[in-house]
Amino acid sequence: MPSTTAPATWFITGASRGIGLELVRQLLAQGDNVAATTRSTERLTAALGGAADTSRLLTLTVDLTDEAQVENAVDRAAERFGRLDVVVNNAGYGFLAAVEETSAKDVRDMLDVQVVGVWNVLRAALPVLREQRAGRVINISSILGLTTMPGWALYCAGKFALEGLSEALAAEVADFGIKVTVVEPGYFRTSFLTTDSLALPAETSEHYPAVRTMVEDHLELQGRQLGDPVKGAAAIIERAGHDDGPLRQLLGSDAHAYATAKVDALRADLVATAASAATTDFPGA
Repeated sequence: MPSTTAPATWFITGASRGIGLELVRQLLAQGDNVAATTRSTERLTAALGGAADTSRLLTLTVDLTDEAQVENAVDRAAERFGRLDVVVNNAGYGFLAAVEETSAKDVRDMLDVQVVGVWNVLRAALPVLREQRAGRVINISSILGLTTMPGWALYCAGKFALEGLSEALAAEVADFGIKVTVVEPGYFRTSFLTTDSLALPAETSEHYPAVRTMVEDHLELQGRQLGDPVKGAAAIIERAGHDDGPLRQLLGSDAHAYATAKVDALRADLVATAASAATTDFPGA
């Protein structure tokens, strides 16, 4: 991050809704520079209204699955503001279906955004950060990047991949002064559980009634989620200002509870397989 007297420059994907939009609002309010990518700059501009100071805002219409578009967006941001300090991979959407109900196109579309799109941003932005010998990458994962529930398999697959990518990346770029943070939110009161951000399968099966109930329960949860996106964005911004701290940033007491349960389950599996794990080793190895 630059000195406290100079504005930081943030590059944020998925900036027109949810926590991404709230990040843009708060960063502009505190005088930072923001390059905000979205599929619809009109939606972003309308969401910001006239309240935000847009003199430090660069809005960019970008399809994250298009490598050339991403490279152009990063180049324009670096040229406009002179540097990049924080790169936030936030774009994404939900998908609720049983594995059997998930088409090949559904899988490709999700992973193109959640994994390929992130990789496109990183390939474009890391040379800038590496040349500066400073910067931070913030990958917005989910508590469903650590644990799972029925009906969320495709979304979890994308977020689990993002978690593995982020862990490896953190070790690779540490010597260049680049920090990595993985944000794992729980349920936040955004539009994520609406048709704007949530996809459903083209066809469903009668064999998964529990998944149908789960989908109904989640749609009814909209507007009653525990997490406050204003506080969530503020926490991400605050964390970005510190060089030390853990790789992961859990947001929400629900996220912390889910993660703790996953660690307990994993520990139980380790204990249960402690004696048998070594039986597949070569003797004396």
